[in-house]
Amino acid sequence: MASSTPHLLSSFKLGPLKLANRVVLAPMTRGRASGTGVPKPYMLQYFEQRAAKNLLITDGTIISQQGYGWYNAPGIWREDQIKAWVPIVEAVHKKGAFIACQLWHLGRQMHSVTSGEPIVAASPIPLKGQVSSKEGKKDPEVPQELSIDGIKQLIEDFGNAAENAIHKAGFDMVEVHGANGYILDTFLQSSTNIRKDVYGGSLENRLRIVEEVVDRVTKNVPANQVGYRISPNGVFGEMGSADNIETFEAVIRALGRRNIAYIHVMDGLGFGFHNLCEKFTLERARRVLQEEGSHTALIGNVGYTAETAEKEIAEGNTDLIAFGRPYIVNPDLVGRLEKNIAWAEVSGDIGLWNSADGEKNYIDFPAAT
Repeated sequence: MASSTPHLLSSFKLGPLKLANRVVLAPMTRGRASGTGVPKPYMLQYFEQRAAKNLLITDGTIISQQGYGWYNAPGIWREDQIKAWVPIVEAVHKKGAFIACQLWHLGRQMHSVTSGEPIVAASPIPLKGQVSSKEGKKDPEVPQELSIDGIKQLIEDFGNAAENAIHKAGFDMVEVHGANGYILDTFLQSSTNIRKDVYGGSLENRLRIVEEVVDRVTKNVPANQVGYRISPNGVFGEMGSADNIETFEAVIRALGRRNIAYIHVMDGLGFGFHNLCEKFTLERARRVLQEEGSHTALIGNVGYTAETAEKEIAEGNTDLIAFGRPYIVNPDLVGRLEKNIAWAEVSGDIGLWNSADGEKNYIDFPAAT
């Protein structure tokens, strides 16, 4: 029987990578590293299970001690962390697949008890809800407004992490995490940036740190090995701004002019929609890139089914689709698509993010193919 998703399963050249299909493993926060951010051995099996000559994106991977706000998340800023990533990357390559390292700094969505350092953000605007920490949920702290020197260091941290990932750990690509209310998103969105200096106020100023981070990352890493993630519709992290259409069109133009490998757009509303402006669509993102004459590819994400993913690719609105929770419980997701086998469903809260579970609910989901 022919597959019902021929476009989703068609080949695609992403930068230097020749992908056999357009199914991407979305970055997620599984929390299976050590308390010092060192990837654990069974993380190798997790990625190996899901490798199908496609692109896998790692968990959010911390770029510095300052940004270490999710306990048991992996890091890429120290040599012991880098060393632990090497066999994981090699295992993915042996399966004929490729892997990108998502570079992450949590900004205000963290507590100093986890990092041991003061929390920072674009502006001293705290979250309203509680934050996760190594000691459980805690009331939020007021973040320090990052100084100009602090911004310079943050930019350098992203660049160093990218170089560690590509040149030391052997990753194929890096993805800068600019979404979901983390450090870069708080600079970009007007609702969380009330600065009075060159990094705040106007859209041009709010965009500055995004451009400087990408320019630093691409200083020693080819642009066609770099991705950037955005969440123009999302309310996660208490985000959302009335001017997000204008803001994120500007982001896409800036990234498209740099011809990075891809922009990862969280266009789905599965994490909630801020309702402060119209929905930002993949079609709009594509149009902006075409206006710039850019070679940058698009990845859509959040809440996609096989049918909706096939439709967006067939209509030319995106190049690839990233799957999150479905790919957790269906390690053979590509094989199921190829053979038209129904997907196992995510049932309730099964501890997908519970680091204490270890291998449970992590590498024990059965394959059907």
